[in-house]
Formats: sequence, structure tokens, C-alpha cells
Amino acid sequence: MVAVARPVWAGNLSFGLVSLPVGLYTATDSHTIHFHQLQRGTSDRIRNRRVNERTGDEVQVDDIVKGFDAGDEYVLVEPKELDEIAPGRSRALEIAGFVDLAEVDPIFFDKTYYLGPRGTEYGKVYSLLEQALAKAGKAGIATFVMRQHEYLVALKAENGLLTLHTLHWADEIRDPKKEIDTLPGRSKASDKELKMAEQLIGAMSMTWDPGEFHDTFQEKVASLIEAKKTGETVEKAEAAAEPTGVVDLMEALRASVERAGSPKASGGKATASGKASASSKAAAKKPPAKKRIRSTPKEDLSGLSKSDLYRRAAAANLPGRSQMYRDDLVKALSSSPRP
Repeated sequence: MVAVARPVWAGNLSFGLVSLPVGLYTATDSHTIHFHQLQRGTSDRIRNRRVNERTGDEVQVDDIVKGFDAGDEYVLVEPKELDEIAPGRSRALEIAGFVDLAEVDPIFFDKTYYLGPRGTEYGKVYSLLEQALAKAGKAGIATFVMRQHEYLVALKAENGLLTLHTLHWADEIRDPKKEIDTLPGRSKASDKELKMAEQLIGAMSMTWDPGEFHDTFQEKVASLIEAKKTGETVEKAEAAAEPTGVVDLMEALRASVERAGSPKASGGKATASGKASASSKAAAKKPPAKKRIRSTPKEDLSGLSKSDLYRRAAAANLPGRSQMYRDDLVKALSSSPRP
């Protein structure tokens, strides 16, 4: 029997005079590998405890209250007092209005939840709101209280269901000009540099498929753990690429476009502009050229860096590339057919 997920919050979603009992469900999971803290040289666990800093005695959770530092004294607040002042006793999710999705800057979005009706009898109201939001291309903006915190949220229609996205408050968004003192402003790029950069973006354009991407670092952490269990060693990561200087910027762009758009790197799919060139179309019509390419010995890929290999794999639309290590990429690219 499959266990049914419990909502992290339950209450009434209202818009106008329409009220819909809903439950809020966590939409994402973390696959981070967690470690215990141990004292070096032993297998002794290190644990965090709630300790009275004056007496050094451990304090139980029930004996802990919240205290606000008011300067010369602490103002004590009980957890139940926070619940009592929560708007609507933490059970109301009232839509203040609807906005165009494009108006909400992505920087405001924080965490995503699924929203479900609290009973099959409310399915029609739920579906009506979902369909209306999808057709209008709008999001409902609301505030509500959960776990003694008030949240600003956006209600959206996505793939046949309602989702709730917590948003940052306006005063939580930092001004980048104050945070970063090295911003270049509107530096003037030359027409050639701009055109070459646009060509590079076109050559590296791809279809968004989130399933193609995986947390390779966590996979390497798992491999490291397995290797250490058996006394083996693992390959160290490659050094980060050197920064591109202003002097060789144009050359770096040109080389990148040629690499991303060449038949060798892209599997003959496209040139840097994303379209097959006239010469490549003409060559495709000539059978003799095909024979000459077939007889060409395979390129030695062993000297390329992993980032270069991955670019070629992406250009050739090689499936599963995001999960491959460097040797896997070399093997897959070497065995893949060349034009």
C-alpha cells in the first residue's frame, strides 16, 4: 500500500467569494548525501545540544521560549502567542489579485509547493481555477502564515494542477550595484565581438530537457565513498579554466564558434549560425565526398579536456552525456558515427 503524503499546511484558498479547502504539499526533494560529524581519529559522533550558556546544563525543548533582545532585557514570547496573532489563525490563503506571469521577476521566486483540493467534492472548483489561470496566463498573489512565518506567494496553473510559489519580500532583494563593486556598467563591445558572441550562443543553443542534467557532484561523492570503502583512489577533478583576458577575447570567441559549429563537434548538424552552410549542402549531394569522409581516420580525443568533450557531446546530441565521466565521453564520441 502506497503511503499518502501529508500536507505541510491546510486551509482555505479564497478568491472573491469563492472558497476552496486545500492542502499544501512539498514539491521537491533533496538528494544531497549527508555526513555525520566525527572526532578525527575516532568513530565517535559529534552531536549538537541545547545548552544553558551560564550553567552548561542541557535544556529540554519544552523548556525553551523565544526571546527578543531589547537591549537591556529580553522580551519573552511563547510559541502559542505567535499562533494566536497569525492572520486568520494560519488557515487562510486569500488571493489579493492576479498579475501577468511576466511581471514577476524570477529573482522573487523561492520554493515551490503543490496545491491539492481537500476532498474530491471540491474537484470542480479546483479545476475551474486551474483552467482559468492557465487560459489567462496570470498568477494569483496572496499572503498566508505557515509555521509562524508569513509568506508572500504566487498561485500558478502548471500542467493541470495548481502550484504555490513562495516569493521573497521586496525588501529582501539586494541591490546588485551595492553588493558588487566590480560591475562594468554598460561596457561597449565592438560590433565584431557582439556578432561573434551571438553566433556562439546560436551554435550552442539546445532544447531544454531537465532530464539530461544530473547532480554529477553527488555521483562523484558516492563514488568517492565506495572507493574509500575498498581502499581505491578516484580521479581528481580537472583544474578550472583560466579567465579570458580582454586581449584574446575575440580569438577565444572565434575558436569557440568554430569548435561548436564545426561538423566534427556538432555531428554535421549545423554551423555557428545554426543553419547548414551552402558548401555543406553541396557536399551532402556528392557521394564521393561521403566516401572520403568515411575513410578518414578517427580523431584522437584523448588530449581534449572534459569541458571540450562535453561540448562536442552536446553538439552531437549524445544521450546520457551529463552522467558520463571523461573516459566515458571519449569512448562514446569515438564510437559515434562521423559524417
